[in-house]
Amino acid sequence: MVHDHSAHSHGHRHGRSHAPYYGQAFAVGIAINLAYVIVESGFGLYAASLALLADAGHNLGDVLGLGLSWGAAVLARRGPSGRFTYGLRSTSILAALANAAILLVVTGGIAWEGLWRLWHPVAVGGAVVAWVAAAGIVVNGSTALLFLSGRRHDLNVMSAFAHMSADALIAAGVVVAGIAMALTGWLWLDPAVSLAVSAVIVYGTAGLTRQALGLALNAVPSGIDAAAIRAHLLAVPGVIALHDLHIWGMSTTETALTCHLVMPGGHPGDAALAALAHELEHGFGIGHATIQIELGDTAEACALTPEHVV
Repeated sequence: MVHDHSAHSHGHRHGRSHAPYYGQAFAVGIAINLAYVIVESGFGLYAASLALLADAGHNLGDVLGLGLSWGAAVLARRGPSGRFTYGLRSTSILAALANAAILLVVTGGIAWEGLWRLWHPVAVGGAVVAWVAAAGIVVNGSTALLFLSGRRHDLNVMSAFAHMSADALIAAGVVVAGIAMALTGWLWLDPAVSLAVSAVIVYGTAGLTRQALGLALNAVPSGIDAAAIRAHLLAVPGVIALHDLHIWGMSTTETALTCHLVMPGGHPGDAALAALAHELEHGFGIGHATIQIELGDTAEACALTPEHVV
């Protein structure tokens, strides 16, 4: 179907991303966590500790996740092209979704092995477990601090911060388990901690997974009030109706909107549309708004008027 997008009936605003770039933070985080994974894996094998190996596997997943997020952050900064007219902003959404998937796959392996070891206990060096896990608190805690300032503005950065913070807490739990095993000799504590690690990961990843999946399916991003935006648009002077409203995430930091406004009085002018785009950006976080003006002066209604039509 054809719609009139001529100069007098179509207004738009292209917001540019002003999100800070965390390339250095990603690089440092990957380097220190990869080094820790190697050390932790070695001590996990030496001490026959599933808790350490499980945590090392989880940390390796975090390294892969940080790598994906870093790569997506680089690609998202590329400009649009003839083929990718939005640029590669949406790679940040794919990275967040892949990050969540990696964590859940790793968690499944941890939980499965933990259940097996509950019934088949293995002797574990509790003191070694405690010392290595204590180092993990420092590594994961310091990495989390690298992403502290940007966690509220970018799902990728929020994912990195959440994972590193959770890892620091998990490592603290492993320290407690290691000390308890060294004092009591209770071998069941090692697989029990690995199961607790799995539960924490699943709980912490669930929200990120929902947000990433929603963005991948063009859902209204978290924190965007679609009803308030609709009310705001309907309150614009001269507007008598609104239809074909769509709000979706172009990336993990940028939100786009398109809609048709029925204004019998005619096109309000470029300045009025620019002011409306400014209100949408600063009042609702919509950085890329495209608005089509319709007069509604004939019996022929826009084919996209019904709410169920997209």
